[in-house]
Amino acid sequence: MKKTLFFVFALVGLFLVSCNREDINANSTTEDLTEVVQLSAARAAATTDTVTKQKCKGKLTEIEEADLPAAVSSYITTNYAGAEIQFAGKDAAGQIVVGLKLADGTHTGVLFNADGTFNKVLEKYGKKAKLTSVEIASLPAAITTYITSNYATYTAVKAGTNDAGDFFVVVELTSGTDEEKKASRKVVQFTAAGVFTQETTPPAHPQRGKKGKKGR
Repeated sequence: MKKTLFFVFALVGLFLVSCNREDINANSTTEDLTEVVQLSAARAAATTDTVTKQKCKGKLTEIEEADLPAAVSSYITTNYAGAEIQFAGKDAAGQIVVGLKLADGTHTGVLFNADGTFNKVLEKYGKKAKLTSVEIASLPAAITTYITSNYATYTAVKAGTNDAGDFFVVVELTSGTDEEKKASRKVVQFTAAGVFTQETTPPAHPQRGKKGKKGR
């Protein structure tokens, strides 16, 4: 009888551990996808801002937070205490654009000169970087039709829209291992009208190795 009870308890224990692991993995995947969408919006907001287009030379090359000049890091710490860097990029002339999620949940972007001194606040960054989650089933028909037609072996797994109405949709392979699915992820962008604009790879967090605060 004791052996039977022990066996039953052991099975229950294994079941609970398995469920816990599944819950943790599911939560981790959800957080990863949320971050992918938010960082994609931050990157798009920074690279397409009117200030960036007017003042920067050539395309922005993404850089890590650790590679920012001390003057830039100091300015951000002093003027935007508690902010999370969600994008950092450098142009051909050495100017730096940084996208921030502030402590109060709002977003702002800043352009710095090549020597790390402040230049200008990005004009439209806040509106384009602020993201609201959208259920896949609630995406406009034009978007779901485009994804079905052009990504037949992929599944839309996460989506969001910014205050400007642009949509960011993460797609990944429908079949394969978790690692293969994660490696296959693409971010597909659409206008408010559901018109395709571009496909990009998921951006890496500027705080490589750190777990950033997740944007909404």
